[in-house]
Amino acid sequence: MSYRIHFTDQDLARTRLAHAPVPLTELDRAARTLKDGVNPARLDAWRRRTRARLSVSARMALSLIPRTGWSPALLTPVGNGTFEEQLDRIRSIPPEHLHDDLARLAHHRPMADWARRLSDDAELRERLYRGFADLHHALLEPVWPRLTQHFIADRTMRTRHFLNGGVEAMLAQVSPRSVSWNPPVLEVRMPPHIDHDLHLEGQGLLLAPSLFGSGTSVDDDARPQPVLSYPAFQDQPLLHLTALAPRDTRPGHAALAALLGRTRANVLAAIADHPGCTTTELAALIGIAPPSASEHATVLRRAGLIHTLRYRNTALHEPTDLGTALLDNPQPPSSTRNRSLPVRVDRRAAPNARSVRRGATNRTPESRSRTRGTSSGPFSARTVRRARLPGRRPARHS
Repeated sequence: MSYRIHFTDQDLARTRLAHAPVPLTELDRAARTLKDGVNPARLDAWRRRTRARLSVSARMALSLIPRTGWSPALLTPVGNGTFEEQLDRIRSIPPEHLHDDLARLAHHRPMADWARRLSDDAELRERLYRGFADLHHALLEPVWPRLTQHFIADRTMRTRHFLNGGVEAMLAQVSPRSVSWNPPVLEVRMPPHIDHDLHLEGQGLLLAPSLFGSGTSVDDDARPQPVLSYPAFQDQPLLHLTALAPRDTRPGHAALAALLGRTRANVLAAIADHPGCTTTELAALIGIAPPSASEHATVLRRAGLIHTLRYRNTALHEPTDLGTALLDNPQPPSSTRNRSLPVRVDRRAAPNARSVRRGATNRTPESRSRTRGTSSGPFSARTVRRARLPGRRPARHS
């Protein structure tokens, strides 16, 4: 069966790409992926790590999200915002609305006894809300920088489709395995029990690539417009397969981190991998706060390693040739690496080491006064004596 999305000219004009991953959509898709067991080679390692981190409250929240079918309406994205902001909105849902939402789901699948008591038990509702926070922490937080990275890369590819052929070209190539564009209808393949028509009626459609799941989903209750979520890089099997595999670091990245600091080196590498990224995207890629990302970008810009283009209220960062060269070859040549310069001592000009260390008794009073350190110069006897003893700090000269 299929899910048919009907477009008007206004809908085509208002169809757009999401500017960042949609937290509640990603949480829903990740929960379904955790349960369905598909793509074991790609996802089983992530599943094992995730299940080990699930708290009792997280498992409680997970039980509300099915492998297939309808999720609770409380997980419907409303507006833009972080997961914390969306969770605050969920907390504000009136209990009677929550009761109606779960009653609707009970017609399609069995519900746990505790779910039927949610509208009457404030403590139980708070436990469920904590469970959604724990579920987000277990499923998404460890992979959020990687998820954001692939999101931006996929969005860049869709932008090229748009530049080459407009909105229709973008829709035609969004997910060739599960979506087909037959103007003015976008047809999404669905499980056999789902057959539906959605008339956008001027709302347009939000396209959101996802790191999780192998199918395409539609959330027609999302606001301000319905969301079509599809697998990122599904048309590039190798990249899709290795999306959650450990990343190879750049050669010599440890040396670059020692020079710039680990976070700043990661910022430079992220800008090089995603030229044109905004400060908010950069923060998400690295896993730091936007003000911190802005500060690191400012330092790199002043050093000539990146340059920033401002468009309205948005800063777009790109690496300079110097920054790219530093990333490509951050280590010194191996012939001079870790090589210390030899120190030669002219024993004819230097006093006997033993006499300097213990103090010679056969020297004249004048020579004793000179080597006793009455001068503050670096070659006094006290300086030499301290320099030769292991574990002693060098003498301080004023």
